[in-house]
Amino acid sequence: MELILVRHGIAADIGGEIRSDRERPLTSEGRDETEQVARGLKRAGVKIDQLVSSPLVRARQTADIFAEVYKMDKPEICDALACGIDMPALFKFLKSLKKAESIALFGHEPDMGELAQSLLGAEFAIPFKKAGVCRIDVFDLPPTNGGILKWFLPPKLARHMSK
Repeated sequence: MELILVRHGIAADIGGEIRSDRERPLTSEGRDETEQVARGLKRAGVKIDQLVSSPLVRARQTADIFAEVYKMDKPEICDALACGIDMPALFKFLKSLKKAESIALFGHEPDMGELAQSLLGAEFAIPFKKAGVCRIDVFDLPPTNGGILKWFLPPKLARHMSK
């Protein structure tokens, strides 16, 4: 199974009409950057069969942009990807997606870094910049052996691939 981990794009701060962390939307800069990252991955031939997002607004919006660029259905929402990731619940959810070979997961930091750590069997979390993305191939869930890090792209490099 190919897992593509994506941290949400740049989001607005809490204040004004935005009263909680769950409600924080992407900024216009965050939407633009996320679209460029998605276009760069598509242009590079990155295949995605399924989109799965945290329920928080900024992650859902990031996944929606990928859905639009890739011309896919709206992402499935997985509560396990919310801030404070629930790895056992996430692995159970992913196992239920039998037909998908390549799944993009949209979430938050430090959760994406901790998920990468768990999937790779690494000693430390891998920090993700906003709109950062990586692909990790795993053979089973939860992983009994470390997965394989195929690539890791900071948003700046992924954006350059879109041109």
